[in-house]
Amino acid sequence: MFTGLIQEVGNIYRQGNNLKIIGGKSFSPLALGDSISVDGVCLTVADIVSNGFYADVSEETLSRTTLGKKSERNDFVNLEPALRLSDRLGGHLVSGHVDGLGKVISVEESQKSWNLEVRWNDPVYGRYICEKGSICIDGISLTIADCSEDGMNFSIAVIPHTWTATSLKYLSVGDEVNLEADLMAKYAESLMRKSISGNKNPPNTDISKLWLESHGWS
Repeated sequence: MFTGLIQEVGNIYRQGNNLKIIGGKSFSPLALGDSISVDGVCLTVADIVSNGFYADVSEETLSRTTLGKKSERNDFVNLEPALRLSDRLGGHLVSGHVDGLGKVISVEESQKSWNLEVRWNDPVYGRYICEKGSICIDGISLTIADCSEDGMNFSIAVIPHTWTATSLKYLSVGDEVNLEADLMAKYAESLMRKSISGNKNPPNTDISKLWLESHGWS
């Protein structure tokens, strides 16, 4: 489990069947078996070297996230060690299990922040997006400033510290990013569907604004 508060920006390389990540000095010492969030993907430390670590990774992970393409060009990645029970939860609960990819639609600089607009590649995840809700982009805990009605498109107001301390500053229009929807939203959806159905195999009923109003929510 992670918080989405990035502690370091490193680089990723593909070496045979493994990934080599340069970085991690800010949260050393590392130990074999440690969980590290690499651009929002939970990886396990398989070997430790002086300037970073190696991680085993499946072909599925490489194909379903940006890590495969990034490792081919030795790109920048956001790094965060696993959350300890004694740590402050400054971001939001992040599992490190990427739901899907998104594409950068626009990057605009404002007087005191940067506005980043992203669109889900798969429209099914738009239902987890709402204004002022949480979203994890490349491992970074961010707050949604605005979104389309279906949640497919959403924008983030990025403060200067987050912009300079993460890999967001390297993003360009058209780049793909790893997205993880708010864990609490997914659990709430699952519980509500099961309570409606009253059985272990609930129907696939979308929870919409109309559904909420019809069940007493306003």
